[in-house]
Amino acid sequence: MRPTAILAAAAPALVLGTSVPSLHVPGCPAKGTIRYNKSVPAKTEFLLTQVDLCYDKTAIVATFTAYNETNFFFDPAHGTNDELWRYEVMEAFIARGTNDPKTYLEFEVSPNNATFNAFIYNPSKVRDPAFPLDTFFIQTPIQDGLVASTVLDRNAEKWTSTARIPLGLFNVDEGKAKGTEWRMNFFRTVVAPETYPDQGLGAWNPPDEASFHKTPFFGKVKFI
Repeated sequence: MRPTAILAAAAPALVLGTSVPSLHVPGCPAKGTIRYNKSVPAKTEFLLTQVDLCYDKTAIVATFTAYNETNFFFDPAHGTNDELWRYEVMEAFIARGTNDPKTYLEFEVSPNNATFNAFIYNPSKVRDPAFPLDTFFIQTPIQDGLVASTVLDRNAEKWTSTARIPLGLFNVDEGKAKGTEWRMNFFRTVVAPETYPDQGLGAWNPPDEASFHKTPFFGKVKFI
């Protein structure tokens, strides 16, 4: 879970009433698609990134595509639940329901197909330092059915990861996903070896600070 700048105690009031994007997601093999190219927090030009979403009886299926990639920068020693966010990753923050969530899944995948899988407890909803922030790791994601497959295409300057995220993690029974509503946001971090550790951050709905843990900015998603 990435470190962020200290946020003021009054930060929750800054994001109340924030307008957020929405997406309808069909059952597989049809897909709902998000494309974003705005930076966090400035909303300036960022590298094009795409997320394709669908669901089947047991899982959310998410395909992340990072375009205009030139670095493919990762730590080859990283494995499951290591500090992937220090290098290049694509991320999904997912919560079931319609409220700005206090608890949500943070899923990350790197170009070497390492994954970070944890539920985050963020009671302030904006990572206010006056409140706790806790991380509950999914220790055996592959055994749980949370798996990813990543392909690097250096000639095309892109990398693609497809992940299966079990619906059971969110107490959705097999075959019962249709009609459920969700809050989600999607992020990408880019890092060049020559400028490390400086990072570029992009998002589907960019928060107003360089923190991904601001749930009032999560978009609204419905499985149709």
